[in-house]
Amino acid sequence: MQLRFQFFKQFLGIAFFFLSFQGFAQDATGNWKGTLNVQGTEIPLVFNIEEADGQYSATMDSPSQGATGIPMDEASLSGSELTIVFKQAGIKYVATLEGNTLKGTFYQAGMEFPLSMEKSEKTIPGNPELVSSDEELEKLVSLDAGDYKYSVEDYFARPKASSFQFSPDGKYMSYREKDENLKRHVYVRNIATGEVKQAIEEKEELIRGYGWVNNERMVYLMDQGGDENYHVYAVNIDGTDQRDLTPFDGVQAQFSDLLKDDKDHIIVNMNKNNPQVFEPYKVNVVTGDIEQLYSNEDLSSPIIGYSFDKDGNLRAFVRLRDGVETDLYYAIEPGKFERIKELNWKDSFGILQFNYATEYPHDAYMVSNLENDKAEIILYDLKNGKILEKVFSNDKYDVSGMTTSRKRNWEIDSFQYEGEKQEIVPVSKYYKKLHKRITSRFKGKQYGIADFTDDESKYLIYITSDKLFGIYYSYDVKSDEFKELYNMMPQLKEEDMAEMRPITFTSRDGLTIHGYITLPKAALQGQKVPVIVNPHGGPQGIRDSWGFNPEAQLFASRGYATLQVNFRISGGYGKKFLTSGLKQIGRKAMDDVEDGVKYVIEQGWVNPEKVAIYGGSHGGYAVLRGLTKTPDLYNCGVDYVGVSNIFTFMKSFPPYWKPYLKLAKEIWYDEDIPEEKAIMEEVSPVFQIDKIKKPLFVVQGANDPRVNIDESDQIVSALRNKGFDVPYMVKYDEGHGFGKEENRIHLYKAMMGFYAKHLGDKELKKPILD
Repeated sequence: MQLRFQFFKQFLGIAFFFLSFQGFAQDATGNWKGTLNVQGTEIPLVFNIEEADGQYSATMDSPSQGATGIPMDEASLSGSELTIVFKQAGIKYVATLEGNTLKGTFYQAGMEFPLSMEKSEKTIPGNPELVSSDEELEKLVSLDAGDYKYSVEDYFARPKASSFQFSPDGKYMSYREKDENLKRHVYVRNIATGEVKQAIEEKEELIRGYGWVNNERMVYLMDQGGDENYHVYAVNIDGTDQRDLTPFDGVQAQFSDLLKDDKDHIIVNMNKNNPQVFEPYKVNVVTGDIEQLYSNEDLSSPIIGYSFDKDGNLRAFVRLRDGVETDLYYAIEPGKFERIKELNWKDSFGILQFNYATEYPHDAYMVSNLENDKAEIILYDLKNGKILEKVFSNDKYDVSGMTTSRKRNWEIDSFQYEGEKQEIVPVSKYYKKLHKRITSRFKGKQYGIADFTDDESKYLIYITSDKLFGIYYSYDVKSDEFKELYNMMPQLKEEDMAEMRPITFTSRDGLTIHGYITLPKAALQGQKVPVIVNPHGGPQGIRDSWGFNPEAQLFASRGYATLQVNFRISGGYGKKFLTSGLKQIGRKAMDDVEDGVKYVIEQGWVNPEKVAIYGGSHGGYAVLRGLTKTPDLYNCGVDYVGVSNIFTFMKSFPPYWKPYLKLAKEIWYDEDIPEEKAIMEEVSPVFQIDKIKKPLFVVQGANDPRVNIDESDQIVSALRNKGFDVPYMVKYDEGHGFGKEENRIHLYKAMMGFYAKHLGDKELKKPILD
């Protein structure tokens, strides 16, 4: 009985199926709410039934499981008897329709539960009464009036073509191309004949990514409205035989491994059996057959990462222990896993790649900071627990990766780390020659190898800089020729773009802090310009980087500088720097941001009377915290999917974040510790509303599974209740950040109007209290 109940609860968290209705009376449409009582546990359910052109469709919501929009398999209405069936889960609901009531029985796996449902009004996420009207937002947009050379669209309209890739054999090139409706379909071009065919059509939902599995077949990712419950799809390169490889809606599928030597299979991770944990599956991209490779059943110590070798064998995994510790398990013998390392979550000791260049099967290249503050690459004997060689390290920065050649017996080609800029260190004779050829051809630019053929005869090179969004080039090794394929943003001329400068300063308590300042031309000519402070998201382990930043370039086009500070807890600067920011979010981490503002003011670049703050996710939190912590420092702020209340933020984690709650408390704060609870109240902006006295613009995706819309509703409602004029943009087809082009453009147009009103030369002196 307990196992069946557990399965039912899991189904509610993950199922997502279509329901087609026939023969429904008109009054069957609407929203029906009821509550199942299962073994003393109450489980709310909602059926949403709609009609369009005589066709009915319905979805189910399970609020307690955080699942919405779950379609069912089939339904029928005979007289007044309604029957709904979900075949795969063995579920059936049979009820009698009596006006605005459904009275019936819910059947599941041999069990029966009475379930009555009442007709109710359809609800949407959050409080729609708080959302600014289209007219109000358009008034904001209209304030960005000026004779500007470049429009918002110039920076944020997606490139006409993008995401270029070779087929493994190099006979085809694929790319995404945007149509007049802003949909970005995937096309495949035969390089020899020039023939082009559409392989993947983007419809209502966005294609979140795609790639080649073999020479005949491709895979791609989609979710529903930004809910991040991704499905993996496969399709032939001519667009035929499209297949949903992970047809389990309400489940998040994560692409794991491409098996180059097994062209019909890939490995994906899914939280199919339990929404809180992921398990690996081997999926046939032709037939759709799925084989579960390992079970992740211990919720007290869940597996949080899997390591497969090139042949698809599970060789190692990492368990989370006590919510904050991690254990590395390794198969000393195939299928027999032993714990070989006990680690703290702050430790880096992960398998980068098994060493296929040797006959000894237990050697692996690891990224480790166990013997060094900065992460380094070591060659390690997993069976005997010995460091064989310290392969590469850097004194100032964490090493981020390495590349090897499958063709040349897994020879090491390069190492990478990120300092002030991305750095590539060539190793092999082959790669040194390639690296020299690219860097001599594109001096002063950064490059990345976007793709190459299996035989290493053709390369796709992506060239970029702080002033160049990016240009794709093909490079033919035999002819030693570069060919420009596509300029991603030809409308943006390099000579008009702003310079991004690395900066370094000392915090008030003596830490060395790095960051970047993007300066419009007026600042280079000696004028003190307004500045937009842009704290990054995360916050732990994330950092800002040098390169083309469309936001900073848009701001510069309006005369604003952009300051990005890699405050303590940012990644890439070593373990000590990261851990110095633990339980300092909203406190010393914000001190670092403020010290960065002080530094750029002292350099004479920016006007101390014209400082704004803008950010997304943790950056959105930093906006709200900045307006409450140092209310006189900023003129205004833009909060984009930001946390306003740390208490409710942690209570609204999506199911697959639940195992990390204790870890989140290690990073943020733990309300069960009285001293930390007091800090949470101090640094949660919603409790410090009285300190906000500058204008605020709030932006939110309604389906955000990470930062629930309630976080934005809380701050808007609290400020509105005090009489503040707070513009509030909500997009009901978006999640944690806007993915659709039209929504992104609307956001930045409104943002530019907001800055014009409160930061620009034509700043309006209207008080924020109406």
